[in-house]
Amino acid sequence: MSKKLVVICLLNFFIAALMGLTLRYFFIDTIPINYRFLTHAHSHVAMLGWVYLMLFTLIVHYFVPNNKRAVFNNLFWVTEIAVIGMMVSFPFQGYAAVSISFSTLHILCSYYFVYLIWKHHQIKSTAIQYLLKTSLVFMLLSTIGVWCLGPAVMTQGQGSVFYEIAIQFFLHFQFNGWFVIAVIALFFQQLQIQNTKQFRLFFKLLIASTVLTFALPINWFVPQSFLLWINGLGVLLQLAALMVFLRLIKPKLSHVLLDNPKLTVYLYSFAIFCFVLKILFQSLSIIPEVSKVAYQYHNFVIGFIHLTMLGVVTGFLFSFIINKQFIKLNLWFHVGVYTFMVGFVLTELILFIQGGMFYLRMGLLPSYYLILFLLSILLPLGIGLILFNTIKHFNYAK
Repeated sequence: MSKKLVVICLLNFFIAALMGLTLRYFFIDTIPINYRFLTHAHSHVAMLGWVYLMLFTLIVHYFVPNNKRAVFNNLFWVTEIAVIGMMVSFPFQGYAAVSISFSTLHILCSYYFVYLIWKHHQIKSTAIQYLLKTSLVFMLLSTIGVWCLGPAVMTQGQGSVFYEIAIQFFLHFQFNGWFVIAVIALFFQQLQIQNTKQFRLFFKLLIASTVLTFALPINWFVPQSFLLWINGLGVLLQLAALMVFLRLIKPKLSHVLLDNPKLTVYLYSFAIFCFVLKILFQSLSIIPEVSKVAYQYHNFVIGFIHLTMLGVVTGFLFSFIINKQFIKLNLWFHVGVYTFMVGFVLTELILFIQGGMFYLRMGLLPSYYLILFLLSILLPLGIGLILFNTIKHFNYAK
């Protein structure tokens, strides 16, 4: 798999980060751009241009033989065309004919990707095979939510319960199913986890908790006490899965950490810490008041999404591309990674502090929007340094 693809993924990430920075500038001064349209562009490019395509690249690199990769290379570029189409069309028209066409193309490409991986993958460990295939199934499952949006708008209108649940269905199984389980599969590939009794327990707990915790977003739109009980069970199973996960990786980590650069060790530690934090935050939803507050205050929602996307998933993705030396490690690359991490941590703190202040009816932090914007500059700055360093020191023959 060509290393050029890593550059494309990072470029998509950089553009998504610039869009996110622009969205935060909206609260400081007026910009002649539609905020909602740009939000759609930002989320699609971040999810589908960065995370999806980086997972695509890594999965093919690790699990597909060299003589089977030509078709994947072609598929990558078709998928990137779909991403560029969404990148260009969403800011100007939101959900309309052109953007929907490119979104549909991306979904169809993802279906073909699943078919090709199923057909050509070669994985020695059945444990990793189970995780990878499960992540792909969740990816397929999540797209049901997208296909339901059209009927939801036509029958009940945009903003209806049907429409909102369809969106939450897509997001829940994309983030918690496809993205998170795929990075766990790649992480376990690094650790050479085998199909032991302990792994099978973790796998069952992980799948059950992923499905059951979807009851929480349903409850936001159709409040029912039994949904909170289902989510509560899912939360308990998720906590159990986390404990088994930590026991599973502990004996393997020391060997892997010794064989990798210190930056990889820091990124693994960072991603694992964010994964633990994500599950602990989700566990608080077992308290009815907390589950209600989490949805009511936008700061908590954005903070949690970024914790998953930038902390867990991106933390692991950065560590994987360093581990396989897709990127040359030097001072500027280290500066880029640390700049990104500091920006992520500081913006998360501000988001959660402000969310808490809203809940306590304490109003806005002084200069909240300006501070959030200034700290957010660190995110595209860090990604930009990583991208510039990658392009400058890239061996395009590989």
